[in-house]
Amino acid sequence: MFGINLKRSRSRKSNGDPGNDAAQHIQRGHLVDLRQVVKTYEGTAGSFTALKGVDLQVDTGKFVSIIGKSGSGKSTLINMITGIDRPTAGQVLVDSTAVHILTEEQIAVWRGRTIGVIFQFFQLLPTLTAVENVMLPMDYCGSYASSERPERAMHLLELVGMADHAHELPSALSGGQQQSVAIARALANDPPILAADEPTGNLDSRAAESISRLFEDLTGGGKTILMVTHDNELATRAQYTLVLADGEIVDERGNYR
Repeated sequence: MFGINLKRSRSRKSNGDPGNDAAQHIQRGHLVDLRQVVKTYEGTAGSFTALKGVDLQVDTGKFVSIIGKSGSGKSTLINMITGIDRPTAGQVLVDSTAVHILTEEQIAVWRGRTIGVIFQFFQLLPTLTAVENVMLPMDYCGSYASSERPERAMHLLELVGMADHAHELPSALSGGQQQSVAIARALANDPPILAADEPTGNLDSRAAESISRLFEDLTGGGKTILMVTHDNELATRAQYTLVLADGEIVDERGNYR
């Protein structure tokens, strides 16, 4: 099914052993595998279920957009995949790891190596230059030798067209330029997955087009990209689109360009 596979409600037989589930994940080869994921938030006004038994499988090298109205569960779904939030029920298997059973410390290390997260508001450290921002994930995870990190960071900035701005602070860059640096930072540890939550929400149409083309190029190079967006036109630039409504995946479609 277009390299993705999903169903909204499906009973599953499981022995309850996460390790065994992870082994099954490896055998099937899905890079992202969500199984009956439920997320319920508790508040003073009562409980709210943001995700209702979501099943989703995505394979390597796919560019998937996720759309839906505000409150449909888009960001919650991305947060499940990235380990930023935990499911109330169900299983989240990503790159052969049962993310839902990891400790907070384990999740931080796993995320640093597995998923590059791209935010709407860039989240660059304002006191660091562009190249220093890109080196930061490598420093945190200890990936690549210290002597190799500056050269790799410059290579990634060149990839996103920002090498000429390597030694500038974020405040000297436009929104599109900051997002390009943020994408280079997300690629620092060569993760198999990029997760982007409204990555063009604060960009003008020209900058958004540039980021979209960059995502297409990265997918062509083997990266898997999951992108939440409110822009239906931008969503069609992905290979496949998932539509969420009231915490469920209600539609999937391939985008033919």
